[in-house]
Amino acid sequence: MVAPKFDPIRDLISGMIMAATSVPQLIAYAETAGYAGHRGLSTAGMPLLAWGLVTGSPWTNAGVTSLTALMARNDLVPGEKYDEYVSTHGGEEGYVYLVSSYSLWVGLSSVLLALFGFGEYARNNVPESVRSGFKWGCEAGVLASALPGGLYHRGMRGTPNLLSSVADSTVGRIASALRRALPGAAGAAGVANLAYASTHPWTWDLDAVFVFVNCVGFMYLARDYLLPNFVPVGSEVAFATIAATLFSVLCDYEGDVVGEMPSSSSSSSGESSYGFSLFDGYVVKLPPIDFLDVRRLLDVPIAERCFDGSTLKLLLTASVFSAVNYLGIVAIASGYERDDGVPWSATRELLAQGSSNIVAGLVGSAPISGSMSRSLIGRMTGASSRFACVVTALIWIFTMPYMSAMGRTPKSALSAVIVTAVAKNVIYPSKLLALRGPDLFVGLMTAVSAAVISPTMGFVLGCVLHFSVRMGMESKKKVA
Repeated sequence: MVAPKFDPIRDLISGMIMAATSVPQLIAYAETAGYAGHRGLSTAGMPLLAWGLVTGSPWTNAGVTSLTALMARNDLVPGEKYDEYVSTHGGEEGYVYLVSSYSLWVGLSSVLLALFGFGEYARNNVPESVRSGFKWGCEAGVLASALPGGLYHRGMRGTPNLLSSVADSTVGRIASALRRALPGAAGAAGVANLAYASTHPWTWDLDAVFVFVNCVGFMYLARDYLLPNFVPVGSEVAFATIAATLFSVLCDYEGDVVGEMPSSSSSSSGESSYGFSLFDGYVVKLPPIDFLDVRRLLDVPIAERCFDGSTLKLLLTASVFSAVNYLGIVAIASGYERDDGVPWSATRELLAQGSSNIVAGLVGSAPISGSMSRSLIGRMTGASSRFACVVTALIWIFTMPYMSAMGRTPKSALSAVIVTAVAKNVIYPSKLLALRGPDLFVGLMTAVSAAVISPTMGFVLGCVLHFSVRMGMESKKKVA
């Protein structure tokens, strides 16, 4: 079993393609995490650079994903608590510091898990029923979060009368009853929103739906029917986003857009103070790498605000988050080992997750993990080493000053990017449906728990249920 032969030219080309095709995802997943889309762009480079320097995999790529964004938000400020937190703790900036503090804890937990040998254990022992159920439950939660943004100008949270209508509906009352019975069932509100939005088309905003449906349709059909084979995988996402942005500019789109992307450091005239001059006075802008105020970051009372004042609960939750994140890396790296003969080190990849999350916390990003879609692009575009990740990271860092064109991108298009990534598996979860007997029961209960309560609790409950079922079956065998 050998890795691909190092080829810097192939890595350079692959890294450039990855950088170009992943921009819409960076913006979309930042919105899912709960902060402005431009932060997804400005904070993506440094964590990926850390990942690229530590990982041993030539193809595995990392960043904020739909699952990590949803899990972080649910662990910290589920449901209505998000708006309450933002309004009482310094607005979006205060929330960014909270998420970043959690990224530090996730990074620290990942390093500790690696040192205690969890990487090899998870590689060989986490049951498939829990993995499949957890994946479906998380993706259902992501779908519930993203779909309303594609149907309404300002999503569900930005339309108060819609929230009132959901609360008064049958699904809303069921969700409220469930949350009274299970106070931690943060996902119930999202499921209720999804059910209401899907069944009340007369409440939709037509231009938002127009953008959303066309983007989803193009991204699903482009690879097989619309684009030539030589066009890189993932380009359909970039093309759809560009088209939606042009529509927004030319037709004066009324819904929410990404918004202005502020320069991280400006002179009094409003121009970037970073750059150097070329011929004829043309200035090439150089991005500052902005780190958060470390003292303020370490002073965030995350345990008191989100974990009932318990540092132990914070550490345990962050550890579960790290373990769940790592399963994504296991799935990606194991697939490459099985299909392409590329060996990998479980401990090293868990350390790569830890180091990249620590850097993510320092620059203001939500926690990150292995990204299946971006990893597949790296493989299909010929990457030969981790240098491709480094190239992608550097492009994101140095092109940030030129990303202002994305400011008019409709958020309904970003919702389309997210929905396209998860809808197929939510509608037909082949791995979950392939389970039989007790494994199917465990998988379904894990899926429902992850979707309705929270991803973290779904994973924990799934593991407990799996081992309980196995112990019960062993006891019956002994009695027989």
